[in-house]
Amino acid sequence: MTLPDTGPESVQSGEAAHFRALESLYAAAPINQWFDSTLEIPSPGVARIRFTVDRRYHHAAGAAHGTAYFKMLDDAAFYAANSLVTDRFLLTTAFNLLFTKPIREGPVIAEGRWVSGQRRVFVAEARLIDATGEETGRGTGTFMRSRIPLAGLPGYRAG
Repeated sequence: MTLPDTGPESVQSGEAAHFRALESLYAAAPINQWFDSTLEIPSPGVARIRFTVDRRYHHAAGAAHGTAYFKMLDDAAFYAANSLVTDRFLLTTAFNLLFTKPIREGPVIAEGRWVSGQRRVFVAEARLIDATGEETGRGTGTFMRSRIPLAGLPGYRAG
């Protein structure tokens, strides 16, 4: 009789499938038609969003509007936390922002990291890094497990 493989490789493949499904969910979200961005989840509790700021996101003074900061910081923190939850969609319940430098134009990376929580409430943080390597903003979010199954959401699929 052959036993199922429960070694690190089988855990990694299930974990990797969850990460790819979350990346697919991000890409399928209608809001992301408005943002030139891609999500990458390289490891548990870590998410990275690469996006480009151009004049479409500017306020009247010629720099990125705070909505772009919030969206990318919230998404990066959210996906870092949801990478640890395989059955349910998380919901943002609070988010604090700190703007440290204007973003004019160019590539930006939002890096999200899980901080705490493992059952119902999760805390994650994110920061924005511009093309020069400088931090332009940071945020901390609280995310709560919802009743919405991930598997039932359009776009949540591996590969």
